[in-house]
Amino acid sequence: MPNTLFYGDNLQVLRDHIPDESVDLVYLDPPFNSNASYNVLFREKSGEESPAQIKAFTDTWEWTLETERTFEEDIILHSGTPPAVKEMITAFREFIGRNAMMAYLVMMTPRLVELRRVLKPTGSLYLHCDPTASHYLKIVLDTVFGARNFRNEVVWRRTNAHNNDRVYGRIHDILLFYTKSDSYFFNPQTRPYLNGYVRSMFRHVDERGAYRHGDPTAPETRTGESGQPWQGYNPTESRRHWAIPAYLREDLENRGFDLENLTTQEKLDLALENGLIYLPKRVGGQPAIRRYLTDREGTKLQDIWAYQPYTEGSLWGIGEAIDEDVKWLQSGERLGYPTQKPEGLLERIIATSSNEGDVVLDPFCGCGTAVAAAQKLNRQWLGIDITHLAVSLMKSRLKDMFNLDPGQDYEVVGEPRDLGSARALFEQDPFQFQFWAVSLLEAQPQDQQKRGSDRGIDGLFYFIDGPRRTSRKVVVQVKGGGTQVRDIRDLKGVVEREKAALGLFISLQEPTRPMREEEAAGGFYHSDLWQRDYPRIQIRTISQLLEGQGFDLPPRLPAFQPAARVRAAEGEQTTLEELAG
Repeated sequence: MPNTLFYGDNLQVLRDHIPDESVDLVYLDPPFNSNASYNVLFREKSGEESPAQIKAFTDTWEWTLETERTFEEDIILHSGTPPAVKEMITAFREFIGRNAMMAYLVMMTPRLVELRRVLKPTGSLYLHCDPTASHYLKIVLDTVFGARNFRNEVVWRRTNAHNNDRVYGRIHDILLFYTKSDSYFFNPQTRPYLNGYVRSMFRHVDERGAYRHGDPTAPETRTGESGQPWQGYNPTESRRHWAIPAYLREDLENRGFDLENLTTQEKLDLALENGLIYLPKRVGGQPAIRRYLTDREGTKLQDIWAYQPYTEGSLWGIGEAIDEDVKWLQSGERLGYPTQKPEGLLERIIATSSNEGDVVLDPFCGCGTAVAAAQKLNRQWLGIDITHLAVSLMKSRLKDMFNLDPGQDYEVVGEPRDLGSARALFEQDPFQFQFWAVSLLEAQPQDQQKRGSDRGIDGLFYFIDGPRRTSRKVVVQVKGGGTQVRDIRDLKGVVEREKAALGLFISLQEPTRPMREEEAAGGFYHSDLWQRDYPRIQIRTISQLLEGQGFDLPPRLPAFQPAARVRAAEGEQTTLEELAG
């Protein structure tokens, strides 16, 4: 089921919805904590409360009875777990102990087993992590995928500087690149040569442009046609043989020549006739290929991806800096999600390890950078996240960038679609119910870290009004349990305290008559800009919102930072703005 967003626990989603060998590329950026020190992270949880800098781990990665149950049921007793993985994770528990890091590895291990299952034999996986846990994750991956299928540890420079008086600045993340087998897809990407390299190596110039000499031979002798003399030159005398490089074959084919049935010597003759081989006049000289600069794409990517600021103009033919395509997240790209990664980073990975039309999966998709990059590069995609905040942000991003709508251009699985499933979500997790309900209005939900201290505000958005076109606030409250008239009175108090224009109340239950009376007593807000009155306090039930009966509101500003629009390529959907000219 390509082009689908899933809300839910990715382990369960993988097991219930993603078939075996159906995915070409997996990118995952699971939660990790680059600010935590090694020693603090490994401290046992019995005793003093962990300090604030490991809050990301204390919220989720504590060794509890639930963690022990996950260890036993999802790994040790699960039929899909290979024996080697069971032995590895058991040994880890003895070595590391029952602490935050072990809880993290217990969470990751069954998910990596499932991700290997869904990968095609030609598929690849990139795991994004930091040095705090990368060495442990690599052992887990070696066990799950096989050490022979480890391909690279890519270092990505994620920020400019992180100064510390006691250690070297920590400015990089790690990408662990594994494949399911030896027969994997890999399309090497390149970056333009450095100007200094061009000046040093491409020193010859003719009417076609700059070129350097390339060798048409390779080491070792051959007894076949590649070892026979050509134009008076015998490669065997130098313990070599004729070897026509790919770039020369491509040049000849681009000129319209069919090389399929030609001998090595005939191919060399063809290259000589077209000025692509140089024959030296001096005695003892060797033939050389004219390797033109315009024929070469540039330097293939290596395993360090490090943007170098202030090197603009140092690359041949373009004005960019070194590795500028994967520079750290810039302010213009930020959507307000704390672990967002730059699109250029994901575009490199997707372009290298997948073809157009392939399926890309991100099981921890957050604000959806991998999904957006896949859509941009004409791949199919699957995104999974356990929070409605992330799913809401992804839907907003897909709308902003590509004008895609859920239910029409892609599917959303796991969100409530009726009153019964909404009630089930509330009973399972009231906070996720709250985020989902707020997302129905495309409002900005309250930060998850402020649970219990939201001051009566579950969501916010703004609209423009007044003679000076200033922003006006709208407060959203969500109630899933029993509601009563004092809830509406409390909302009125929040509206007054926040100096908000409107207060919206979303209820899972049908409102009582006193609640409706209190709503009506709230009066109206008059919009100078739109010359309309809007009820200051409004109540809608979940059923009404699901049926399309929304609130009475003036045109409003987007709740999330809008993502930049991507122009439609040939054959892609055209945006409304483009249709309007």
